[in-house]
Amino acid sequence: MSFARKSRRSSSCPGSTSRHRLAAGSIAGLLLAASLSGCSPLQHGFLAPAGLAASGERDLLLWIVGLALVVVLPVILLTPLIVWRYRHGNDRAAYRPRREFSWLLDLFAWGVPALIVAVLAVLVWTRTHSLDPYRSPTPNVAPLEVQVIGLDWKWLFLYPDQRIATVNELVLPAGRPVQLRLTSDTVMQSLLLPRLGGQIYAMAGMQTQRYLQIPAPGQFEGRNAQYSGEGFQDQHFPIRVLDAKDFQAWTENGTQAREALDCAHYQVLARPGTLEQAARLRLTQPALFAWVLARYRQHPVPACDTFQRATHD
Repeated sequence: MSFARKSRRSSSCPGSTSRHRLAAGSIAGLLLAASLSGCSPLQHGFLAPAGLAASGERDLLLWIVGLALVVVLPVILLTPLIVWRYRHGNDRAAYRPRREFSWLLDLFAWGVPALIVAVLAVLVWTRTHSLDPYRSPTPNVAPLEVQVIGLDWKWLFLYPDQRIATVNELVLPAGRPVQLRLTSDTVMQSLLLPRLGGQIYAMAGMQTQRYLQIPAPGQFEGRNAQYSGEGFQDQHFPIRVLDAKDFQAWTENGTQAREALDCAHYQVLARPGTLEQAARLRLTQPALFAWVLARYRQHPVPACDTFQRATHD
């Protein structure tokens, strides 16, 4: 009998040890993968904002999480303590409540969550309106207009006032408000600018807006966050934010680009496919963005070469 008990102990210990080692190895592997990840939100995501819109979104999220933790955190911390204290076999911690009702506990249990919900409602309502993507952060300053067209599987950026177009590269001035006008010439797209202004969708035949303002120069990244087919994984692009002097030099050089973006070139560019590197072109049809919208709104489809923006607006 004693031998049987001894064998049960010896057979159970190795299994328990192996399970502990497996759990420890899994946790260590997850921590290692997280530390080696190049897409950490603390470095490249919305938790490291570089634009005014992204900063407001990050602050709103932190406020919501902080207020929610007032209710959630005590439950998380006290649950294991209560389970341990009133565990089976601890006779010194018997639970024998004698009260039937307590106004104080009832008020605390319902009042605190109700107060938090009220504060959250006011906070989210006011902050959401202040973060309206159609609202310029500095209305008294003329914005730079950039027209964005989502294609398969590339992004086309038009600078109508500067007569410049770029493919898979977005160049912006630091400190100046920027008005992005978005549409799609294919399936639905989602422009994601994690550190600058969040995410906004674009659909064919419709246009939307997103105001940005980036205080300081830097290098960032944007991408399509909406699955759109075979080349979806390659539909990302660099974002360069330049100071006023460098941006002016960039626009002057762009107007001297050898290659031009006209209607014929756009038809080739709009074909499904990916580009190995970004391109900069002279924009010879300033109403191209309006024509892309008109393709899905007007029948028969107007000719691109003779299309004027005023006929659409």
